[in-house]
Amino acid sequence: MLREANAQKVRAVQALDELAGEREGRLEPTSAKLLAMWPQMQKAYAGDQYVVSIRDKEIRTDLVYQSLSGTKIRKVALPTYEDHGELLKWLLLENVPGSFPYSAGVFAFKREGEDPTRMFAGEGDPFRTNTRFKLLSSGMPAKRLSTAFDSVTLYGHDPAVRPDIYGKVGNSGVSIATLDDMKVLYGGFDLCDPATSVSMTINGPAPTILAMFMNTAIDQQLDKFRAANGREPTDDEIAKIRAWTQSSVRGTVQADILKEDQGQNTCIFSTEFSLKVMGDIAEYFVHHDVRNFYSVSISGYHIAEAGANPISQLAFTLSNGFTFVEAYLARGMHIDDFAPNLSFFFSNGMDPEYTVMGRVARRIWAVAMRDKYGANDRSQKLKYHCQTSGRSLHAQEIQFNDIRTTLQALIATYDNANSLHTNAFDEAITTPTEDSVRRAMAIQLIINREWGLAKNENPLQGSFIVDELTELVEEAVLTEFERIAERGGVLGAMETGYQRGKIQDESMHYEMLKHTGEYPIIGVNTFRNPKGDPTPETLELARSTDEEKQSQLKRLADFQGRHAKESAAALARLKQTVIENGNVFAVLMDAVRCCSLGQITTALFEVGGQYRRSM
Repeated sequence: MLREANAQKVRAVQALDELAGEREGRLEPTSAKLLAMWPQMQKAYAGDQYVVSIRDKEIRTDLVYQSLSGTKIRKVALPTYEDHGELLKWLLLENVPGSFPYSAGVFAFKREGEDPTRMFAGEGDPFRTNTRFKLLSSGMPAKRLSTAFDSVTLYGHDPAVRPDIYGKVGNSGVSIATLDDMKVLYGGFDLCDPATSVSMTINGPAPTILAMFMNTAIDQQLDKFRAANGREPTDDEIAKIRAWTQSSVRGTVQADILKEDQGQNTCIFSTEFSLKVMGDIAEYFVHHDVRNFYSVSISGYHIAEAGANPISQLAFTLSNGFTFVEAYLARGMHIDDFAPNLSFFFSNGMDPEYTVMGRVARRIWAVAMRDKYGANDRSQKLKYHCQTSGRSLHAQEIQFNDIRTTLQALIATYDNANSLHTNAFDEAITTPTEDSVRRAMAIQLIINREWGLAKNENPLQGSFIVDELTELVEEAVLTEFERIAERGGVLGAMETGYQRGKIQDESMHYEMLKHTGEYPIIGVNTFRNPKGDPTPETLELARSTDEEKQSQLKRLADFQGRHAKESAAALARLKQTVIENGNVFAVLMDAVRCCSLGQITTALFEVGGQYRRSM
């Protein structure tokens, strides 16, 4: 076009051609490739459907939503830059969802027909929690079950009449002590159905609970085989069913022992032993092709709940993630064998930094995975669950909590969180009721199905303040990495109590500003109700009943009685495996069939060591 318009200016055109060639020559091959592919990308997103061919099959995704007014809302909006410099900067730092560095999301599009809603429950015995799960998932195409365990289970104990245990059985979580309990807990849910996934919030005894879950899923499929064929499966059929089940189950176990030391405190074994067994789980997953279950949920939520600000939450969580990576690599595992089975868990609060939490996390993780570890695309993708902030819930003007939760859920949706749990407003004072949980789930459903802008899947891209916040938070997180490195890395910093101390300082800063009113909280320290805090007419405090506690004691005694002859040998084999540095999780898969949680914990204490906090 330049030559046609200026045919007489041969030398000027030639000079410009040389300048253009010189500029293109200075471009890195990756940058040149991105610019060359841009017109093709524009064309792909310009139509009404996005078409991709996978194994000779066309997959079509609708790209346009039409509003009541007839306006076409695009699922992914592209920038309109004309300058190649601006365009290249956007492609390198942002790019479309599903493309490196995944700032806008790790998948090209959100999963259709499945809201990211998590159905959280855990109270009383397994029967009551199973009933709650069925209530929460009623009418929902996807069953995304998230499980809270009582403190007795969290510390690896069995239910007992001992006064310091009995009162806690089934309170603030479900009581699980045996494989029989686990089967009741998830009864009626096909754990191998692609539309079912299970998240388990447990850390210290997580390997034992995970082994119970895997056995529950396997036994479900064996029972289905018996019902369908009217006979027992052969050994070969059992092996095939086990293999298929383990490759099919979807879900997550938290199992993050580093954040327990830093923020939550349910450590039971020595940190060294816990890290070792976490590595055993990851190795077992690789060898048994467990592809759809996350071996750890690297958690920042509890760090935030303990008092950390959003930057510390993100920095501590990502640094913990890289510590797991280094620990697994040190065992001789390959990065692409285990990294896709790592997941993350963040809190969303009211501070501005939460708006870009996922963006910054995805970008830092992707760059490190690619450039430091040479990982492939799957390993570069940071997938995370988000939960609205429990710390931002207040007993005063308790109904206002739903407003805070809605805003937090909205920014998580805009930031393409892979799954989301919305807290119920009454969690400030009790375990949520059926009504409050329904309201909390409605928040997500209204955002996903009614809120117009949520029809677009990259609404944060192109905002000046979001771009600036992303850069500021990323820089602050990388600076915190340097502070941790100066203290000998995550484990070295933990020995001096660095993370705990910083969390406590930030918590105190927040409480002081809340107390003085400099940090306004509506209905708490400003805009107070002139009539005082109204007392709810009915307030249901969820507690386990004495009948449920007695039932758990009887069920435990029955299980231990039926397996008394087998359990001693299984526990001896478990302890010998630890001594010989074998794969503990592989042995746990057998041990949980005849040993209770408390029996296993006690045996592991003898050879793995109990946790002792460094003072």
